[in-house]
Parts: sequence; C-alpha cells; structure tokens
Amino acid sequence: MLTNMINLPNLKILDMKEMEYDYRFLVESSIPSPSHCPKCGAVPNLYKHGKKEQLFFDLPMHAKRVGLIIKRQRYKCRECDETFFEDLPDMDISRSVTKRLIHWIQEASLDKTFTSVAEEIGVDEKTVRNIFNDYVAELVTQTDFRTPKWLGIDEVHLLKSYRCVITDVENRSVIDILRKRNKDMVIGYLTELKDIDEIELVAMDMWNPYKSAVNTVIPHAKIVIDKFHVVKLANEALEKIRKANRQNVSAKERRQLMRDRYVLLTRRKDLNHFGDQIKLQVWTNKFPLLSQAYELKEQFFDIYEAETIKEAYKLYQNWLSNVPNELMTYFEDLIKSINNWEEEIFNYFNFPITNAYTESLNRLIKTMNHVGRGYSFEALRAKILFTKGYRKVKKKKKFKEVEVTFRKMLPDQFPNLGQISYEWIYEEIHGADFSTLTKAMEEGSF
Repeated sequence: MLTNMINLPNLKILDMKEMEYDYRFLVESSIPSPSHCPKCGAVPNLYKHGKKEQLFFDLPMHAKRVGLIIKRQRYKCRECDETFFEDLPDMDISRSVTKRLIHWIQEASLDKTFTSVAEEIGVDEKTVRNIFNDYVAELVTQTDFRTPKWLGIDEVHLLKSYRCVITDVENRSVIDILRKRNKDMVIGYLTELKDIDEIELVAMDMWNPYKSAVNTVIPHAKIVIDKFHVVKLANEALEKIRKANRQNVSAKERRQLMRDRYVLLTRRKDLNHFGDQIKLQVWTNKFPLLSQAYELKEQFFDIYEAETIKEAYKLYQNWLSNVPNELMTYFEDLIKSINNWEEEIFNYFNFPITNAYTESLNRLIKTMNHVGRGYSFEALRAKILFTKGYRKVKKKKKFKEVEVTFRKMLPDQFPNLGQISYEWIYEEIHGADFSTLTKAMEEGSF
C-alpha cells in the first residue's frame, strides 16, 4: 500500500506520518548501487560511506503538502578517495523538489500567485519565483515570434505601472510586453529583434522615448502616429469646455450634462437615436461656445477622411484658421501636438495603418488588472505570450532547390540532370491574438 502512494517506483517507502496539513514520507532509493565512480570512472572500486537524510518536496496529495525524507546513500571511491551521493533521477537536486513538482509549479504559476503556490506545496516563495523565471527563459528560447512588417508600440497601465506593449499591427496580436516604457528598454528590445530590416512602419502614440528608440535602431522605418491618439485630443478639448460650463448651470443640469456627455463625444453621423439628436441640440443651443467647439471637433475628425496627404494638410490649415481666440486655449494641446509631431501624424495619409486593436487592448488590460491582483508582471506576461491556445499561427510553404548528388559527382554521365525542388511547411508565430485573448477573458478561462 505504502509503496504505491507516491507513485515513484525508484523510491521505497519506509514510513509515513500524516499531520493536519502535511504528509511526511521516509524513503530510500531502490536503484542498484552505482557501477563506477562518477569522479574518476573507476569500476567498481566503491564502498558505502554512511547515509544522510535529505528533504525533498513533492506534488500535493489530498490537499496536503508532501515531503519526502530520503535516506540517501553516500559512497567513497578507493581509487580517487572522493565521496559522492547516489543518484536520484526523480529529484531536482539544486532545489530539493521532485522533477514532476517543477512542472507542476511552472503551470500553477500561470494561474496563481507565487505566494499561494509556495504555501500550497510548502516551499519558499523565492524558490517558486526562480523556477518560474527559468521556465519563462526556456519558453523565450523555444518561441520565435515573427518580426512584423508593421510594428506597433503602445502603452498600458498594468499592475500600477505603465508598461510598453509591442504588437504586430497587421496581424492584430501582442508579441511582447516590456516592464517599462523608457527609451533604454525599448532600444534594448528592438536591438534584439531578428530580421529588423523587414520592419517598414511603426505605429505609436506621441511619446518621445518611443520615437527616439525607433530612430536609433530602425531609422529606415516610417513612424505613423495612430489616429486614435490624435482625435482623442479633440474630444478632450471638448470635454474641457463642457466642464467649464458646469459652473453656469444648476445642480440638476450639471448632473444631466454629465449623463449626456456621450452625445458630445459621438460623431454627429453616428447619432442614430432621435433622442440623442435632441439632447445635442439642447446643449449646443444653450451654450454657444460648446456648440462651436463641437463643430470644430467634427471638422477635425473629417480631416481623417481625406484621401491624400495634400488634402489632409489643406483641411487642417482650414480647421486651424477657424479656431476662435476664445477656444484656442482648449485646443492648445491638440495644436501643440500637431506642431511637434507633424511629419509622423501626416504620415498616416500615406501609410494608413492604425492600432485598430486599441479598444481590445484596453479591455484586455482592464480585465488583467482585475484578475491579476497579487500576480507578478512576469506571470501575466508569460500567460499572454506563451499560452499556446492564444497564439496566432500561420502555416507557410517554403520551396528549396537542391542539386542532385549524382550530377555533382558525375557531371559527364548525367549532363541533363539539373536541380530538384522540394517543399516543406513551417509555422510563423505572430504573437497572442487579441480576439482570442478577449474571448478567453469574457468566458472566464483566462
């Protein structure tokens, strides 16, 4: 009965103690004595040199922690006078845990905090963290994300800090999440990318460290400011004016203005409900300045419907000339941003790429912040990037011509034998797919 309890055939159970939260098994190895000295190779000139009890942790059993106290045989070699312990093939000697527990910790750390995993199995939290970090390092070497043609650099507020998110814009997928969003970290990441010459465009928001990093490492790539980050400034200008008008209304109207703010931020063409159109008319009639600002916001959005960069520049100059002095202060951030980032903003009209996943990304991060309390940044990053079910993988065919061996060796006898072609299928990993991640979170399986 005791022999089968731990399901480790290389170990023989000598005794067992059951406590409130733990099992303790006293065991010894059932493997035959070593046939030679591992130090000098002498065969066989060994003798037993005492035993030492060593504690190893194993998989939890019946919701209790499991410790294996192994009476480990020590040997001494008569040839080289060196001592050594018997081999324990089921154990990770460096961490005093079983090898199967290592695999359990790796998987469990993707779903639980390091602290809870450590408490569940009885090891130190630092041990769990180190095992997980080694696991992630191994996954990194095994996973080769394809360098995208259109690279996205975005940022999110995750676990109380701003993080840099690297994406494949064309394939709507996450290929990495960096701990920080500073210039040095982004440069370090870009420098390590394979086939960096393949990057043609980089979509980003208006954050100078990103721009500086891209210009340093991939100066050939065109930077395109995502239109979402630009038009957002127009909406923010409108919000400032709405808030400024709150002091001129009653408490009841102030609450109503807050509830109706969505009609001001919505494009006029998207106000399908008649009631929303009435609300917009009421507020713009009541506040002429708000009405002017709304029209300016609408006109600015229209710029992004231009079909050429020349048309876009013309629409912007017309828009700018229509901003009255009394509204200039509210649109100051937008105008200043365009002055500072003019080339990158108007690059959009030559290269109309956008981080279309931004809404999905924000929803994703919001959920991660909710479910990720107590989790480490590394665990959440690994869960997103290395869970195979979340990856976007495309199968590709590749052809190669190979010279026939006989022709190469005997060209005179095989003059008409040229080259043969063959094909094989390989996989391109494009990162973690946004739609798959979002679906997993909505279903509660993340």
